[in-house]
Amino acid sequence: MALSDDLERIAEAAASFAAPGEHVTGILAAEPLGAGRIYLCAYESDAGEHTWLALDELGAPVESRRAVHDAASLAALCEVADETAGGGDVPELRATLANLREREAPEGIEQAEQAALDLEQALQPEPRVASTAYLDGLGVASRRLERALGEDSGSPFAAALQQSMPAVEALAAQVEERYKGPLT
Repeated sequence: MALSDDLERIAEAAASFAAPGEHVTGILAAEPLGAGRIYLCAYESDAGEHTWLALDELGAPVESRRAVHDAASLAALCEVADETAGGGDVPELRATLANLREREAPEGIEQAEQAALDLEQALQPEPRVASTAYLDGLGVASRRLERALGEDSGSPFAAALQQSMPAVEALAAQVEERYKGPLT
């Protein structure tokens, strides 16, 4: 079954947990280690209040605080990774590298272009499942591109992820705080 089919099925299940005057506004799929697939469902009330509920693959609410926290953190971290990989606009980077190759043909440009293409192929379009494997793949492809572009010291990609950790943790805490069910 395709992810889009799973999301439709989960959207129906999530709607059954909506309070009166509340509707589902989004669903993120994540696979935190050891927890299976978890669907983070965002709700908004007519008054503009936001709540969350995590559903498992069967559409049942997840009650594990750790699983909910890990799913929210992983989903947020994957979003940051997508937004920062290759400077945030890999197609534009690839066009710039092609232009540079045609105008100046610097040494190593082919490797940089290949690394940019590899990164572009590693980026998955939405909807996608946030997973450690996806995050690792982006990290490897980003580092290969950084090295091809001459960045041999620290990784800007890794630094961006590290700098995002307070915001990632804040989101996970918000999901827990505004959770629609019990968490143990």
